[in-house]
Amino acid sequence: MRRKRRTQRIFDASPDYLIVGLGNPGKKYEGTRHNVGAEVVRLLEERYGVRVRKSKANALCAEIKSENRNLVIAVPETYMNNSGLAARKLMDRYNISEPAQLIVIHDELDLPVGRIKIKVGGGFAGHNGLKSIESHIHSREFTRIRVGVGAIHEGQRGRDYVLSRPSKDDRKALEHSKSIAVDALEFIQDNGHQAAMNEFNS
Repeated sequence: MRRKRRTQRIFDASPDYLIVGLGNPGKKYEGTRHNVGAEVVRLLEERYGVRVRKSKANALCAEIKSENRNLVIAVPETYMNNSGLAARKLMDRYNISEPAQLIVIHDELDLPVGRIKIKVGGGFAGHNGLKSIESHIHSREFTRIRVGVGAIHEGQRGRDYVLSRPSKDDRKALEHSKSIAVDALEFIQDNGHQAAMNEFNS
């Protein structure tokens, strides 16, 4: 109920960064590995003392204005495979032209649980949310914060794995990595992409 009020613009200029956490909407998908990006945005809500609300961009979003940065944080209301629709509408709404200003947080099968990695551009490793974003913004050069969810178990399909909920131990490791992802986002804002990659990718 608290999210029904639409987002109100609080700054006129384009934000420094648009931060989008990927996931699927609905209780069915809460707590799954595929929703870890959206969960990072929930941590950002707590850190900045804001609440994401409905917008006209197929996303829940909030604007954050502080002394040295303007940010928009968002969670698409579309399903993962159509995440690009929200990303495109948000970029248009906030007059963002540089793809690197878009920071996408997502689950990553190629990283162990508890690890994160920052990347600008490159391939998608089969991630349909990233593919959708590329198809809508016509660029691969957006920033990604990849949150490791571990490798697929033998005999298990990737789709089944990412839509499942992690074990207790993995959940504990994910809580740690989500906190690190929030720190990485602030580091990017203060120090830039390359410095952040040097700091967090080792």
